[in-house]
Amino acid sequence: MSKFQIDNIMEEEEEEEEEEEDGTGEDDDDGDPKICRACGDKATGYHFNAMTCEGCKGFFRRAMKRDLRLSCPFQNSCVINKNNRRHCQACRLKKCLDIGMKKELIMSDEAVEQRRALIRKKQKLSESSPIMVSPSLTEEQHKLVGQLLDAQDKTFDFNFTYFRNFRPIKRSMDPGDIPHTSSTAYLMLPHISDLVTYMIKGVINFAKVIPYFRNLTIEDQIALLKGSAFELCVIRFNMLFNDEKRTWECGNFTYDIDDIAMAGFRQLFLEPLIRFHCMLKKLSLHKEEYVLMQAVSLFSADRLGVIEHETIDKLQEYCALTLTAYIETQRAPSRENRFLFAKIMECLTELRSMNDEHSKQLLHIWDVQPDSTPLMKEVFTEISL
Repeated sequence: MSKFQIDNIMEEEEEEEEEEEDGTGEDDDDGDPKICRACGDKATGYHFNAMTCEGCKGFFRRAMKRDLRLSCPFQNSCVINKNNRRHCQACRLKKCLDIGMKKELIMSDEAVEQRRALIRKKQKLSESSPIMVSPSLTEEQHKLVGQLLDAQDKTFDFNFTYFRNFRPIKRSMDPGDIPHTSSTAYLMLPHISDLVTYMIKGVINFAKVIPYFRNLTIEDQIALLKGSAFELCVIRFNMLFNDEKRTWECGNFTYDIDDIAMAGFRQLFLEPLIRFHCMLKKLSLHKEEYVLMQAVSLFSADRLGVIEHETIDKLQEYCALTLTAYIETQRAPSRENRFLFAKIMECLTELRSMNDEHSKQLLHIWDVQPDSTPLMKEVFTEISL
């Protein structure tokens, strides 16, 4: 990278940044001082998934958009703080990535302009009418939300009416059973496997109903489903979650975290799982927000095996933009709703981490109990459309 490019970044850092461009928003003002996790300066909120100052927010956006190739003149171990953050751009960018800042949360210039246009429209409405007017979604956004709701209605058996021919619920050992590693290990595995498989088939059908998904190549459809099936299932299970009792109420069936433990999953997965469900349920999402959240998860271009990255990136961006617009136009202005999009994105980030741990533990379960999850194993290893 040339000295000219580095100087440009340094100079541009003094420019004023527009808050709506980062797609996240400020953190809740609880009275406590906020510190930028990249340089230690005063933070203004969560930007691209991390608590940062305006300077580091702007620096990260420009570096990612320009795809700069930065190099450290020392040993890639510079200490980054408020006073020296301009001295080594490479280590500063590395620090931004290390604290969790996400390139995929940066809105494109086109998306930013659409968002600004929506804001201008809202301002015009408020200026021209003495009565408070709630703007609506665009026609295209309405159509997307309608398609997603239709897909959900057709593929989510909310009451588990058609959940049949499953292996029985078994929470204690019967006389004559051969003991496993512990007295309850894997007792619920066959039933939980059938339950999750039933949900996975639902999310596969959900994706297949969405026109945007059907227009992708078969290779990308399979790659997206293999990568997101678990995440979509967890989002759907959240709609069934009772946060007071910490149980999942699936029609006539009720499950708790102990049932999942008796399916062979360990605390490293179970603790984040229950924390995630409590965190997401607390947001009290509308059904429209749930389906848009599923769509943002589904259209993730960084899934293994994806080919048309740019096309899928644009689809995810459009879904995220629609989710933002829905929150802004369909919810009453309030402190909670102001940060709702950022909190949903935080949940999706947490969900991605859980997905990785779930895969690791699932491989262990298959190694110990290879014959207990035939349907579930087939779905996760070879999705057929």
